[in-house]
Amino acid sequence: MALEHALLVALREHPASGLELARRFDRSIGFFWHATHQQIYRVLARMEGDGWLTARAVTQSGRPDKKEYAVSAAGRQALADWLAADSDVEPLRSELAVRLRGASYGDRAAVRAQVERHLAEHGARLAAYEQMARQQYPHPDRLAGADLDRWLVLRGGVRLEEFWVGWLTEYLEAT
Repeated sequence: MALEHALLVALREHPASGLELARRFDRSIGFFWHATHQQIYRVLARMEGDGWLTARAVTQSGRPDKKEYAVSAAGRQALADWLAADSDVEPLRSELAVRLRGASYGDRAAVRAQVERHLAEHGARLAAYEQMARQQYPHPDRLAGADLDRWLVLRGGVRLEEFWVGWLTEYLEAT
């Protein structure tokens, strides 16, 4: 997947300026696909140049005009083509897992400290995802379409964080 596809999805959900996209990215898609604000702006310009996006100037009071991007017909087709294309299974790639495997060959206490830090971070993410689910989707059994898709991705995030919390807790209890 390229950043372009993540931006197309975000813009299909709602047209936005570069700054609005970067902020939304930080609160949603950014949980599973990281991009800096500079990358987002650079890719938006390229996508507009390629005809995947249209941009309109939006007047702001007391500030310079901003560009609001929307997905063009060519962008909708590019997204549809990408969605239909087969994708590979993503392998687990974890530096922490390699450290855990090698803990016996070094400073186990230092590795445990890293595990404790990771556990705290994953616990915080899990709590944040669960709160988002409760606030944004209080009745998931009533969802359909794009709302169901977003909830299912959020559920995937919850389950992934549950995995990390469980595994790291198990490691700490065993060592």
